[in-house]
Amino acid sequence: MKAFVNQDTCIGCGLCCGMCEEVFRMNDDDKAEAYGQVDDGNKADVQAAIDGCPVSAISWDD
Repeated sequence: MKAFVNQDTCIGCGLCCGMCEEVFRMNDDDKAEAYGQVDDGNKADVQAAIDGCPVSAISWDD
């Protein structure tokens, strides 16, 4: 299971990076991107980032 950040929707608030920095980071365009692996240890944090994203830019990418 992977996380996906829609670059067209992301506003670069950084909430997801603060919630789960092992999966999310800011790119050169100041948008969040999912770069890390989701595992049992961080899956709940990724879901919290998905639920907390103010513009719903994050989703699961199966």
